[in-house]
Formats: sequence, C-alpha cells, structure tokens
Amino acid sequence: MTDAKQPLLIKRYASRRLYNTETSDYVTLEDIARVIREGREVQIIDLKSGDDLTRQYLLQIIAEHESKGESVLPINVLTDLVRSYTTSTQSVVPQFLAASFEMLRDGQSKMIENMGKINPIAAVPGFEAMQAQQEAFLKAMTGGWPTPASTTPGSQDDATDLDEIKKQLAELQQKLSKMNG
Repeated sequence: MTDAKQPLLIKRYASRRLYNTETSDYVTLEDIARVIREGREVQIIDLKSGDDLTRQYLLQIIAEHESKGESVLPINVLTDLVRSYTTSTQSVVPQFLAASFEMLRDGQSKMIENMGKINPIAAVPGFEAMQAQQEAFLKAMTGGWPTPASTTPGSQDDATDLDEIKKQLAELQQKLSKMNG
C-alpha cells in the first residue's frame, strides 16, 4: 500500500513516454489529470537529466482541457496571466493565485457542508435539482480537490460564514418568491 501523502513519481523517458513508478506502466496526460483530480500530488521527473518537469506537464494538461472546449479560465484571466510574466508584479501573482484557490476550496467545503444544515428553501420545487447542479459545478470548478481541514468546527469564522450563508439564502428565497408571485 502506498502513502497517498507522497507525490506519485512519474518518470519521463527519452522517448517522451511517461512511466508510473507505482503501477509500473506507461500513462497518458489524462491518466495524470485523473490522479490529480482524485487528490493526489504528482511529480514528473526527466529520467536522463533528473529535471523536474511537473510544472511543464501540468500546464500542458490545462492547455489540452482548454483547447477541448472545457474552458475554466476566462480570456481576461489568461490575458492577465500573460501580462504578469512581463511586469514587475510577477512576484505577487503566484501568492495571489494560491490564496485564491485556497479560499475557493475552503468556501466549497463550507458551502456543501452548510447546504445540508440550512435549507429554508428546500420546499421550493426544483430545489434539489438546483442544489445538485451547484454541487456538480463546484466539483467541476475545483476538479474534485480535497477539502482543507484548516479551521476547527464551531469557530467564530464558522459562525460568521453561517450567518452570511443564511443571509444569502434568505435573499435567494425573496428573489424566488418575487419570480413566482
């Protein structure tokens, strides 16, 4: 049994084929993307030089998904990323992106957790379908990222977030009532 905390080591041979060292077989970029979506980290190393190629292959996976019409990154975000490589702000961009994705993962886990607790509009026809679509959207946006356990349940932040979610749900209920009435 392997330790899921350890990155999956993928070796790239001179033929550019990718070799999974755990399963002892060759893998595709889609196989690597699936492993990542399941929450596992990967590390891709060039067998001959020992260079870490992980970043290069992750960017290639993103580019392939974007080219297939599975767009997650809006044009303006891509444009801003390109600009960040040519400006002095490039030192800020990686930290900003990392913090943004951490907030997204944290928000996703809290929203899904609280959707089961507070459901004042559950009686609205079609609510279950809407909730299922929302969960599917969040899963697609985050690629099934594992949820962080960074805050302890019952903390002040949880109470504030819960109040905010209640407020948003009440606003949504009012909008739905106006649409039906």
